[in-house]
Amino acid sequence: MAASKTQGAVVRMEEDRDGSCSTVGGVGYGDSKDCILEPLSLPESPGGTTTLEGSPSVPCIFCEEHFPVAEQDKLLKHMIIEHKIVIADIKLVADFQRYILYWRKRFTEQPITDFCSVIRINSTAPFEEQENYFLLCDVLPEDRILREELQKQRLKEILEQQQQERNDTNFHGICMFCNEEFLGNRSVILNHMAREHAFNIGLPDNIVNCSEFLCTLQKKLDNLQCLYCEKTFRDKNTLKDHMRKKQHRKINPKNREYDRFYVINYLELGKSWEEVQLEDDRELLDHQEDDWSDWEEHPASAVCLFCEKQAETIEKLYVHMEDAHEFDLLKIKSELGLNFYQQVKLVNFIRRQVHQCRCYGCHVKFKSKADLRTHMEETKHTSLLPDRKTWDQLEYYFPTYENDTLLCTLSDSESDLTAQEQNENVPIISEDTSKLYALKQSSILNQLLLQ
Repeated sequence: MAASKTQGAVVRMEEDRDGSCSTVGGVGYGDSKDCILEPLSLPESPGGTTTLEGSPSVPCIFCEEHFPVAEQDKLLKHMIIEHKIVIADIKLVADFQRYILYWRKRFTEQPITDFCSVIRINSTAPFEEQENYFLLCDVLPEDRILREELQKQRLKEILEQQQQERNDTNFHGICMFCNEEFLGNRSVILNHMAREHAFNIGLPDNIVNCSEFLCTLQKKLDNLQCLYCEKTFRDKNTLKDHMRKKQHRKINPKNREYDRFYVINYLELGKSWEEVQLEDDRELLDHQEDDWSDWEEHPASAVCLFCEKQAETIEKLYVHMEDAHEFDLLKIKSELGLNFYQQVKLVNFIRRQVHQCRCYGCHVKFKSKADLRTHMEETKHTSLLPDRKTWDQLEYYFPTYENDTLLCTLSDSESDLTAQEQNENVPIISEDTSKLYALKQSSILNQLLLQ
């Protein structure tokens, strides 16, 4: 990146200081002229920066040297060697040309020491061998605001360009693989290459400056260069075979040349799509425990076997059924030596009898659950369970209510079971579905339907 190359220029300059490298005794910001900047004057507030159309080069901040916009590294090296000024984090500058022009004007208005930190080189050497360098960075509030405003302006321009391309119906392009011609919207050719040639450079709405992007890729193919590994081949057929066999019909994600064609790279100052994605993933992992720690689990209420009473804990429900209905499930479990599955069958049996408004003590059926409840409480039939063979049936493995929380709270206390019961295997019988007619005649589900 430009920042690393700038630092390298500083190292090389220090190595060559005693050689042929010449330095200017003072920073010649007083010799600069405003003739170039006069019609493009930037206000002190960076928000008023104007778009510079067609400027072919960028001037030095302090002298009349000009460098092409694409060769900003040469300009940075020039300013370090000739004027001893270093611009920090140049990759975070969204518009290098506007940035340089802004500070060129500001340095004609105030001394450089009002804006830059002074770094003394060879501070332990004799005074005549010491040199001062000037660091321009976003620690200065004015510089930070300028960078932020340039970023906002650049993002605004990119989004406007993206919207224009979205709505453009006059796009013209030729497929890089089959030479088929496409007219209309850019999405047509992008979807064609993805569908027909397995070449996917991203969703059309995520791409900006699509025509330039496709031209860049076409030039690489014309130069017989693989788009993924970027190796060069002797002829077009060899290149095609390579990209097909190696599955290299994709672009190199590490090539920063493509970053300017994706909107995501303009969203955050100085961050590429990889850095933005990595931050999102890291943030998700960092807050994963916090997210679960904020989870508030609402306790599921268990419902009484005989009425609509609900309790947040199984202990409260047991107390309610004993006090209101004289039904002690824990006592029945202990006396009958019920294991977990037998408790499930007993609960499901009672649920079904109550749902059908039938008293399991005397087998009388009532018109409503209220009438059944009154009858069972008056006759004390709640504690009058039928023989085990009546409710200890396979059909009562199926819950009467799918959301019966009481079933989830049943426990299998081994201290209450005999050794024989602990070793008893609960039979799980699967039905043969190969003979559907016979299954319909003999399935225990028929008994449920009849009831």
